[in-house]
Amino acid sequence: MSKRFIHRTQNFQIPNETNAYRVEKIEMPTELFGKNVFSLNTMRAVLPNQIYRNMKAVIEEGAALDAATADVVAASMKDWAMSNGATHYTHWFHPLTGLTAEKHLAFLAPLGEGGVISEFSGKDLLRGEPDASSFPSGGLRSTFEARGYTGWDPTSNAFLLEGLNGKTLCIPSFFIGWGGQALDKKTPLLRSSEALSKQAIRILRLFGNTTAKKVTAYLGCEQEYFLIDRKYYLQRPDLVAVGRTLFGAKPPKGQELEDHYFGSIKERVLAYMQDLERELYKLGIPVNTRHNEVAPMQFEIAPIFETLNTAVDHNMIMMSIMKTVAHRHGFECLLHEKPFARINGSGKHNNWSIIDNEGTNLVDPGSTPQENAQFLVFLAAVMRAIHLYGDILRVTVASAANDHRLGANEAPPAIISIYLGEKLTQVVRYLAEGTPIQKKSEGFIDIGVSMLPPLPAHDSDRNRTSPFAFTGNKFEFRAVGSSQSCATPMMVLNTIVAESLGYIADILEEEVRQQKPFNQAVKELVSKLFRDHSLILFDGDNYSQSWHEEAVRRGLPNLRNTFEAAPALVTEKAKQLFTKHKVLSEIELESRFHIKLEKFIKNLNIETEMTLQIGRTNIIPAGIAYQQRLSDSIRSAATYVPESSITEQKALLQKVSRLINDLILKLNTLDEFNQEAKSHREDLLKCAEIYQTKVRPAMEEVRGIADELELYVDEDLWQLPKYHEMLFHV
Repeated sequence: MSKRFIHRTQNFQIPNETNAYRVEKIEMPTELFGKNVFSLNTMRAVLPNQIYRNMKAVIEEGAALDAATADVVAASMKDWAMSNGATHYTHWFHPLTGLTAEKHLAFLAPLGEGGVISEFSGKDLLRGEPDASSFPSGGLRSTFEARGYTGWDPTSNAFLLEGLNGKTLCIPSFFIGWGGQALDKKTPLLRSSEALSKQAIRILRLFGNTTAKKVTAYLGCEQEYFLIDRKYYLQRPDLVAVGRTLFGAKPPKGQELEDHYFGSIKERVLAYMQDLERELYKLGIPVNTRHNEVAPMQFEIAPIFETLNTAVDHNMIMMSIMKTVAHRHGFECLLHEKPFARINGSGKHNNWSIIDNEGTNLVDPGSTPQENAQFLVFLAAVMRAIHLYGDILRVTVASAANDHRLGANEAPPAIISIYLGEKLTQVVRYLAEGTPIQKKSEGFIDIGVSMLPPLPAHDSDRNRTSPFAFTGNKFEFRAVGSSQSCATPMMVLNTIVAESLGYIADILEEEVRQQKPFNQAVKELVSKLFRDHSLILFDGDNYSQSWHEEAVRRGLPNLRNTFEAAPALVTEKAKQLFTKHKVLSEIELESRFHIKLEKFIKNLNIETEMTLQIGRTNIIPAGIAYQQRLSDSIRSAATYVPESSITEQKALLQKVSRLINDLILKLNTLDEFNQEAKSHREDLLKCAEIYQTKVRPAMEEVRGIADELELYVDEDLWQLPKYHEMLFHV
């Protein structure tokens, strides 16, 4: 450890490979899975048969929940929770902060004689009143209008959250205001799921399916993250305050050797991963994948597909548990989209599909997609949705953090397009333009080694640069940021696809009424939709300048940052879309726009203030101390050696002095721009514009000078842990 850290970390014990956190007993995933979850399996064991059947119908079919059932469920849930060590319960919800929230209440009711009993009724289960007036509402209510309600979401399992000294029963809930407006991310997500199911069922009925009752979106989230030693994290005020390094010179070695991706996992990191998985298994989160990612100390964890609502809840739980478990192992888990400059940032690929309650995946093309009319209708709906509403989908992944990542080599660009793969693209072109389909034997890939078995060939390669790619029987939205909730991107995707399915159903239902042959009507409509919306398809390099130029010619929006993207939320098109399907009212939509800009502004203001603070109280003093050291050395040397012998030393002193002077000037300019931006806080768009066009470039200029200075200043004078320490000292 460098001596500059000893005085602050001497009492801070960090586990290492030989002193790692260890569990007392290793249990198999099958023993642990769902241990802390009030699942249908648990309900079957603790509820009366009829109540269990009622709950199964509520969860799987969307049946109404009556008060009598809720009372019985509440009593059983309380007994189960308390028998497993819970003392409190909370309605766990997703406010518009992008995080989760909870207000804990004890299972206690006072008795007249001075004693207490444990109590938890159906009323307590169904509704809470957390007030929560300080959450962002985007104008939906004033601070003094405190009343807000949480309500149980029975489609997502209640769970026990373990702490050091007990457990808390967490009840997944929605959060609404006094007037019924959605103050959270879950409520619109649930509404969008209903809208999608309603329109998809219309399509299934047209194809003769009279038995399917519900269509459900499924989601698989690939969560990327960084781990760094916690002692370094605590020495970086920028990481603590904003989640990313505002300063830091490029290390001699980064990711350029491509030796970390899928590499062997270091023992201490593997211990963390195994511990994390155990905690997630207890919560019924089916994590399946773990591996090294591209950047040093970057990793990925991914679960098996789950229903959308459950997957969103599980991802929020997982991000919280990832941070908690990291501390046990002396790590800090970084979920920021770009914690380190000049190396890959982190995303959260959202893999989305839709499946009916009979188990049919509606976006699975089968072996002959050109003959699968139903699949082609759903494909056409997705293409139309992304083409017409791609700008709204783009807004959902816009943030001050994700702006650093989108368009870099590890993430798709801000231009939304679809990649279908070679075979499906040929089918689309055939139906749209009559272009013949090239017959291709699927066969096997010949590896050229006789002892190895042949590998079955897929229809096409993957395009890792595409923001929205078809990957066999699902679509992968790759632009979502690692710290973001999946709820809003998936809510918008559900809604825009529901809109396109409804559009298609309207036309086909009318054609049927006019007694047009159904197969002919489908073929003509699908062909037209493919012609009208094929501009959204692109199978080349999304990073290339030629694609950016081509996208402009196609009329596809290139919303490069949050400031440019946010207004798409409040266009007339957006208002008509969300109000038509009853997902968001106009006032709820306006609130999301205001919150998006407010958060963008606040995040950049915090980053700016932290840049100024670190620059003025840390980097400049370090530079001046080094300047003084050089000056003293040169002055001393001049007494004993010829002038010609210290020419280069003087040049170094001049270089360092010039950098310090330039840094002071650039910090002053940054401060002025920040004050200018803050003077326009009443005009969110103007304020956001100044932060985007003036403050952000000024911050980059400050960083450029400071990072160059870092390369000269003595190691013992530079107080911030450097990149090579944070990324390679494990």
